[in-house]
Amino acid sequence: MNLQNSTRRQFFGTCGIGLGKIGLGSMMAGGFANAGDLSDFAPKAKRVIYLFMAGAPSQLELFDNKPRLREFDGKPIPPSVIAGQRYAFIQPDAAVLAPRFSFSKHGQSGQEISDCLPHLAKVADDIAIVKSVHTNQFNHSPAQILVNTGGPIPGRPAMGSWVSYGIGNETENLPGFVVLKSGGNLSGGAAMWSPGFLPGKHAGVPFRQSGDPILHVSNPAGVDNQAQRDSLDLIRKMNERRFDVVGDPEIETRINSYEMAWRMQSAAPELIDLSKEPEAITEMYGPGDFAKNCLLARRLVERGTRFVQVYHSGWDHHSQVEKGVTAQAKNVDQASAALIQDLKMRGLLEDTLVVWGGEFGRTPMVEASAALGRSQGRDHHPQAFSMWFAGGGIKPGVTIGKTDEFGFNVIEDGVHVHDVQATILHLLGLQHEKLTYRYQGRDFRLTDVHGHVVEKLLA
Repeated sequence: MNLQNSTRRQFFGTCGIGLGKIGLGSMMAGGFANAGDLSDFAPKAKRVIYLFMAGAPSQLELFDNKPRLREFDGKPIPPSVIAGQRYAFIQPDAAVLAPRFSFSKHGQSGQEISDCLPHLAKVADDIAIVKSVHTNQFNHSPAQILVNTGGPIPGRPAMGSWVSYGIGNETENLPGFVVLKSGGNLSGGAAMWSPGFLPGKHAGVPFRQSGDPILHVSNPAGVDNQAQRDSLDLIRKMNERRFDVVGDPEIETRINSYEMAWRMQSAAPELIDLSKEPEAITEMYGPGDFAKNCLLARRLVERGTRFVQVYHSGWDHHSQVEKGVTAQAKNVDQASAALIQDLKMRGLLEDTLVVWGGEFGRTPMVEASAALGRSQGRDHHPQAFSMWFAGGGIKPGVTIGKTDEFGFNVIEDGVHVHDVQATILHLLGLQHEKLTYRYQGRDFRLTDVHGHVVEKLLA
C-alpha cells in the first residue's frame, strides 16, 4: 500500500482493524463505561410496567380525600392558600369544588380510596399510595415529557430507553422497551418513548391494537422464511461492511432492528394471541383496549421484556370532572387491579414494579367558563398529585406524603417527579447519579441534576 496516497480511513481498513470496529468499541466503552459500576446493591425489581394516565387524573376524586373542601364548596378558597399562584383557565380566587365521590378505608392497611375505584380497593394492601408528588411543569406536553424523559422538551431519552441502556433486556425475541396505547392522542407524543441521544436500539417500540403488532414484521405474499433469511443475511453483510467504513452507530441499530424483526415474526403473533388465555383471566381484566394492554403487558414481562409503558389518555377534565372521572375509572380500575392480582398469582409481582399515575394533579378550585362551555371542572395543578406503586421492592399497604387541608400544597414528604425516576432506577439496581451518557461534552442522566430515592417506599 502506498501510504502517501492513502487516507486515514483507508489505512485503518487496510491494516485489518477497521475504523468501524474502533468506532464500535469506542461507542460501547463510552456508553457503558459511564454507566458502569452502577450500584452496590441488589435489584429488587427485574422489570417495570408503567401505567401512565395521560391528561392528569384528579387526585381529589381518587386518592386524596379532603373533607375541608366539602365545607368550602362554592366559596372562594382562602387567599392565604393561593398566594402568588396563576392558572391557565381559572382565576386564583375561583370557588372551591368539593370532591365528587365518597372515600372509604380498605384492607388491613386502611388505605383510603375513592368509591369510584372498587376493584383497586380490593388490592389496597398490595399498593403504596403517594399523595405528595409534585412537578414544575403545568402544561400537558412538557409535563408528560418530563415524567417520561426527565426533561420538559423533546430530545432526551425515555426512561425505558435508559433502563434498556443500563441493564439490557431479558429476551432476544422481543424488544426491551414496548409501548402500548389506548384512549386517544398523547400531548407528549413520540418524544416520550424516543431514545434521544442514546443509540437507536434503545427506542420504545409501539405495538398496535390489531393486525401485526408491528408494521411490516410479517413476510409479504410469496416470500418464504428461507428467502427472508437469505435476504437478511445479505443485508447484514452489506451493513457490517458499511459500518466498518464509517462507524455510524445507527447502522448497528439498523442491523439489530432487522434481526429483532426476524425473531419477532414467530414471537409477536404468539404474544398478542389472547385466545389461549384462560377465560377466567380475560374476564378478570375486563373489556376494553386498556384491559387488553394490561394483559399484554403481563405477557410481555412474562416473556422477558424489561420495560412496558402503558399509556391511557382521557383524564383532562376541565369540565364535568365527576362525569369524566367516572368514565375513566370504569376504563382502568378493573384492569389495573387485575394486573396486580395476575402478577401476584404467577409469582411475578415480587420482582415486577408497577407504577400508576399522570403528569400533574387538578385544582381544588372549580373551572367554569361559559365562553369555553365548561362547568364543574378542575384546572391543571402541578403543586400536588397522587400516584401508586406495587411490587418490585415497594412496601405494600402504606400511604406516603400529605397535602394541606385543601389539597393545594404538599406539607409532608414531598416527592418530585425526579424522585420517582430515581426510585424506579434504584429498585432496578441502578444508581441514578451513575447512569450517565456523554453527549455534546456533557454527562446526561434521567434525573438531570436532581432526584432522591424515596426511602419510605422501599420494602
